[in-house]
Amino acid sequence: MKIPYWHIDAFTSTPHHGNPAGVCILEKWLNDEIMQNIAFENNLSETAFIVKTDCDYEIRWFTPISEIDLCGHATLASGFVIIDIIDPKLNKVVFNSPKYGELSVEKENNLFQLNFPSLPPQQCETPINIIKVLGKEPIETLIADDYLVVYEKEEDIKSFKPDFNAMKKLDARGVIVTSRGNDCDFVSRFFAPKFGINEDPVTGSAHCSLIPYWKDKLQKDTLHAFQLSQRGGELFCEDQNNRVIIAGNAVCYINGTITI
Repeated sequence: MKIPYWHIDAFTSTPHHGNPAGVCILEKWLNDEIMQNIAFENNLSETAFIVKTDCDYEIRWFTPISEIDLCGHATLASGFVIIDIIDPKLNKVVFNSPKYGELSVEKENNLFQLNFPSLPPQQCETPINIIKVLGKEPIETLIADDYLVVYEKEEDIKSFKPDFNAMKKLDARGVIVTSRGNDCDFVSRFFAPKFGINEDPVTGSAHCSLIPYWKDKLQKDTLHAFQLSQRGGELFCEDQNNRVIIAGNAVCYINGTITI
C-alpha cells in the first residue's frame, strides 16, 4: 500500500521553523496499530491522518506514542495540503474529529485560520510538583486539559529547563507556561512528555485555553502571540466566546509516499 504523505511546517512561512506535522491522506481508515507505527516512524510531534467523506474530511492525530484528542498545527497543516496543493479552488475545508466534532481551516489573506473550541481554564491550587518541575513559583495556576502556569515576564518563560521525568507524573495532558510578551500580547511554551513530546514547538490546541485566558486579562478579543520554543512560531488569535480562531502560515518541506 502506498500513502500520499506531506511534511508541513506549520505556524511559520520559513522551513525548519514552526511545528512540523505529518499529513497522510487515506482512502479509508487503517488499523490503529498501523497508524501508530507510521507516526512513530515519522517521529514528529503529531501526524494527522485524513479520510475524504462525501462532503468533508475525517481527521485523527497520533504522536509517536499515542493517539490524541485535538491537535492544532497538524490540522492547519492538513488544511494547507488540501487548499494549497490538492484542491486550490477551495479556500475552506471542514474536518470532523472524534471528540470535538467540526474543525475548520480557512485561507484568508495568506493565513490559514483554525476554528477550534474554546477551552477556558479554571483556577486551581498550584501543585507543589509544578514548582519542583519548573523551579519557580508562578503568579497563578489554572487547568483545562493542561495546566496553564502564569509568570510575570517573557524572560521567565524563556529560562525554563523542566524536569521532564517528574512532569510525566502530573495529572494533566501537559503544562503550558505563559506570560505577557515583550513584542506581542502573550508568549508561551508547552511541554507534554507523557505523550512523547518533551517540548512541542508550536501548539495550536494549547491556545484554546490561552486565548480565553488572555482575552480576560488584557480585555482584547484579537491577540498576537509567539511560542518561544527553539523553532518558534507566530499565531494570530481571536476569541469568539465558545470558539477561538488560531491563524498562521505554513510551508511544505517534504512531499512523498509512504509504503507499508
